[in-house]
Amino acid sequence: MIVLVLNCGSSSLKYQVLDMKDENTNVLLAKGLVERIGLAEGDITHKVGGEKLEIHKPIPTHTEGIKSVLDLLVDEKWGVVKSLDQIDAVGHRVAHGGETFPVSCVVDATVIEGIEKLCELAPLHNPANLLGIRAVESLMPKTPQVAVFDTSFHQTMPDYAYMYAIPYEYYEKYRARRYGFHGTSHKFVAERGCKLAGLDINNSKVVTCHLGNGGSVTAVLNGKSVDTSMGFTPVEGVVMGTRCGNIDAGLVTFLQEKEGLDADGVNKVLNKKSGFLGVSGVSSDGRDITAAADSGNYRAALSQQMFAHSVKKYIGAFSAVMGGLDLIVFTGGIGENDTAARERICSTLGYLGVDFDAEVNAGIHGDDAIITKEGSKVKAAVIATNEELVIATDTMNLVK
Repeated sequence: MIVLVLNCGSSSLKYQVLDMKDENTNVLLAKGLVERIGLAEGDITHKVGGEKLEIHKPIPTHTEGIKSVLDLLVDEKWGVVKSLDQIDAVGHRVAHGGETFPVSCVVDATVIEGIEKLCELAPLHNPANLLGIRAVESLMPKTPQVAVFDTSFHQTMPDYAYMYAIPYEYYEKYRARRYGFHGTSHKFVAERGCKLAGLDINNSKVVTCHLGNGGSVTAVLNGKSVDTSMGFTPVEGVVMGTRCGNIDAGLVTFLQEKEGLDADGVNKVLNKKSGFLGVSGVSSDGRDITAAADSGNYRAALSQQMFAHSVKKYIGAFSAVMGGLDLIVFTGGIGENDTAARERICSTLGYLGVDFDAEVNAGIHGDDAIITKEGSKVKAAVIATNEELVIATDTMNLVK
């Protein structure tokens, strides 16, 4: 089965085409990125095998962007299928499924309506995801579509983990609760990490750390999410590229008063001006932070320490929640590639039984590997995430 996977952002879309032989066998046929949708000049990067094509042209809408991708997929030189009829299904990453969508599902009018209603919970992401669904609906009307939700994996959290200690009526009126995000990634790396470590996912205590520009940590007990660091929105949790992570809620009202900020102004500060960027004053990108810290920038180095501290706190807390720990998994741009960040986090976890191997860790960049010493009571692993494969697998299982 050939599956097209789409991940639509507000001004960009990522795509992959996979030939899904079965749950364990697949071939990546093509992948790419469409950027700067709606701006004067758009960019398309299309990769097939080891070759790359770059196109620069105006891409006014998501529909135009997806049409450009479909044209490339059947192109004589750059294509991977003879006609669009060979694409059996399209899988979409959808940011927020709320309590409405605890599992992936085939898209129909009811599902579209449900995603629409959840736009107020994910105003930056769900509308863009819907644009992708509607574009495929108009360009490939006979092709089945599947929605895979970032929040679904966390729907197994118990109520005492997902509820906030605020008046219960706000949950009843607005469904104000913890939802968690990066679910497809946490699910994938927990399973892949257990395989690599020789553990049974259904009888293991795992903490997964998806660390990138956005970051979240999840407690995975016997294959199920039982707690996670992100909350009602993706602002809560660890220090991130531009997001603050955990702060005292009282500080928000204090800053509103002192800085004369309205709700939108506060939102911009916490979402766009905080994290690595806010503390360092340098950048939101971990690589820029490392370069600045290495050249003696105190605030850049401080942001690195704050980041590691925030991740360590969750590892300790989630070990307590699960009553122990068997495995820590690192993934995401920072988790997979920043050797120093992993060392900052793991080097003081000996009390948990983590016998960290600094030498092995130093050589791991984006490869699947165990980074603890032989015989370590608690193992740590690096796993390259593959959310697109999770989406393609769910899509295959729902439409085959």
